[in-house]
Amino acid sequence: KLTASLWCIVTSLPQPLMAVPAFLFVHAFIPFLPVGLGFAGGAMAWVAVFELLVEAYEDTESVLITGAISSLSLFAMLALQGVIDDEARS
Repeated sequence: KLTASLWCIVTSLPQPLMAVPAFLFVHAFIPFLPVGLGFAGGAMAWVAVFELLVEAYEDTESVLITGAISSLSLFAMLALQGVIDDEARS
């Protein structure tokens, strides 16, 4: 048990040692954050449209059902986001 405890401590030592360089690296690249977030959003949209909707259509074999359920899901998430935003502002 002592050996396992020592290995836990030894393997955790790099975390505080690398915290300051990691902070400096992230702080230096803050101006590029919008580009990265935009790329991530575009990638999620691509997956949603060209992967998930296609797979949903293959499973249901109906454009109407796929469109209706996808639209219902979108409106439900927009409503939930609106409630959360309203609660956060009050």
